[in-house]
Amino acid sequence: MIIWIASYPKSGNTWVRSFLSAYYYSKKGEFDFELLNNIKQFPSREFFDKKLKSVEDASDNWLIAQKKICDRNKFCFLKTHNVFGAYKGKSFTTPKYTFGSIYIVRDPRNVLTSLMNHYSLNEYEALKMINSTYRNLRDKSDDEDYSNYSFISSWSNNYKSWKLSNNIKTLLIKYEDLQSNRENTFLKIVDFTNKLIKNNRSVDIKKFEMSIKTTNFDVLKKKEEKEGFYEAIYSDKEKKHKSFFNLGIKNNYRKLLKEETLAEIEKVFCKEMSELGYL
Repeated sequence: MIIWIASYPKSGNTWVRSFLSAYYYSKKGEFDFELLNNIKQFPSREFFDKKLKSVEDASDNWLIAQKKICDRNKFCFLKTHNVFGAYKGKSFTTPKYTFGSIYIVRDPRNVLTSLMNHYSLNEYEALKMINSTYRNLRDKSDDEDYSNYSFISSWSNNYKSWKLSNNIKTLLIKYEDLQSNRENTFLKIVDFTNKLIKNNRSVDIKKFEMSIKTTNFDVLKKKEEKEGFYEAIYSDKEKKHKSFFNLGIKNNYRKLLKEETLAEIEKVFCKEMSELGYL
């Protein structure tokens, strides 16, 4: 059975994934990039027998792939940026294959600035992306990178789809709480996970603390600078790999975005931002 680590892109998914991989897949909670191989992205090439060329191809095979994963009779985490719902009538997942989900949401104004860096977009392009109802993960296809075949929709649709996923248990986590209230927020994630998988053991405090320490944003950023990170995207515009762990807490939309861009985001996402306390 699957526990989804879900989010709109650049919302803290990899941060949570790093912590979970350190806590559940290491002996002492010491994080290493190789541990992320225990928490794959879905869709990924290894889960599909057929060659995928589009989101439509992926949607035809979502449940087939998940059945094979669940036939292993073990629980697993999977990372996704896909909406919780259907694409052209094809359901992304079902309670038959899903234990539950951890959904990370982030202030869309800071998501926008991260999208600009990650995908080498200008403000207009990033604003168009974050508000696109029919958006895939990336504009251009990459036959080897099946994560591109994720139907992410808009920031608000992505958030609402998982928030309203009444037929599975979902834990909603705010990126900002990972920054300001780190220990309690990660503890909620561990408690939620243990209940889903019926793990009655108490939290291993030493391992928990080490997992938090070794997945601190600044630690991850330095680790990427020293070792590189295979999930960093190569920019055709800049002819180099972009830093995956870029600004973190220093990502301040007030200093990075134009007033008209902020006004547009706050207008379009007013309802969702208000209920999340972003306005």
